[in-house]
Amino acid sequence: MTNMLVTGGAGFIGANFVHYWRQHHAGDTIVVLDALTYAGNRANLAGLDDVVFEHGDIRDTALVERLLGDHAVDTIVHFAAESHVDRSIHGPAAFVDTNVLGTLSLLTAARSVWLAGSGRPHRFHHVSTDEVYGTLGPNDPAFSETTAYAPNSPYSASKAASDHLVRAWHHTYGLDTVTSNCSNNYGPYQFPEKLIPLFLINALHGRPLPIYGDGQQVRDWLHVEDHCRGIEACLTRGRVGETYNIGGGAELPNLTVIDTLCAAVDAAFAADPALAARFPDAPAAKGLPTASLKTFVTDRPGHDRRYAIDETKARNELGYAPARTFEQGFAATLGWYLANEGWWRAIMDGSYRDWVATNYAARA
Repeated sequence: MTNMLVTGGAGFIGANFVHYWRQHHAGDTIVVLDALTYAGNRANLAGLDDVVFEHGDIRDTALVERLLGDHAVDTIVHFAAESHVDRSIHGPAAFVDTNVLGTLSLLTAARSVWLAGSGRPHRFHHVSTDEVYGTLGPNDPAFSETTAYAPNSPYSASKAASDHLVRAWHHTYGLDTVTSNCSNNYGPYQFPEKLIPLFLINALHGRPLPIYGDGQQVRDWLHVEDHCRGIEACLTRGRVGETYNIGGGAELPNLTVIDTLCAAVDAAFAADPALAARFPDAPAAKGLPTASLKTFVTDRPGHDRRYAIDETKARNELGYAPARTFEQGFAATLGWYLANEGWWRAIMDGSYRDWVATNYAARA
């Protein structure tokens, strides 16, 4: 039996992980700590009445220590982070505050309670990103766990710093840690600032699909449930102090992802005439191709060209492999967003619209 603290558990990946863990580990105690910033949403945890929710900040070390003690927590899964590269370009300080100082606070609390206090067996799992490795050329080998760090954005720099802190707390103090570096996630509950939900919702409203540069930036796409399975493997079979790359096995240019999205929306409208009444502004509602909304805009500053994941270590040591192809995962994701219109409409408030205007207006 595990008593688990999940930081950022009301966010996209964190909430999916809480749902996954409850489904597969019904008897475990789960405590979610989330500051409910713009991307955190209590609605993401609907139906999980037996999960303890604490509205608070990971930088509040005393609060974290209290939660670890009150609930006899033996496992921390650390998702809480500012994670959008564009936002980090506009406001990097928030990324240092949350991703670096927040991780330091959690490590400080864990050391105090687990090493200087209870001495109980424990695991601190740190969730990171492949972006810490920088960018790849077209023919470069994929990122492995031994690839040198070379972060190129304020976001990836802040995550690289947090990775180094976790490593140091293991080697210096003996904290039981594991880090996983994942590729681009997609799936249910993703805040519509990221490519797939942003473009999907824009397509349903007949709004432009703003493609950075030439759209040939390559990413490895990982369905969020496969990511949750990878983290489960790290928690149950990962070696102490190790790092594991978790990928989706779907290395695709952004333009291919966008074309896949456009074709899938067209097919959905053709198969279900009721969608035209729900989304009358969508080109597909008028018999026009969704791809007509594609618009090429000024590229992101310092935009990394290619990411790719070598997951050999996770496959060999943990038995991990993605269970879904991109086509399967994307079809399920499209179905979820069409079936959960109320969820995404509820979060598209004034602050969301202001952010979209700020980020994309100057790129037109």
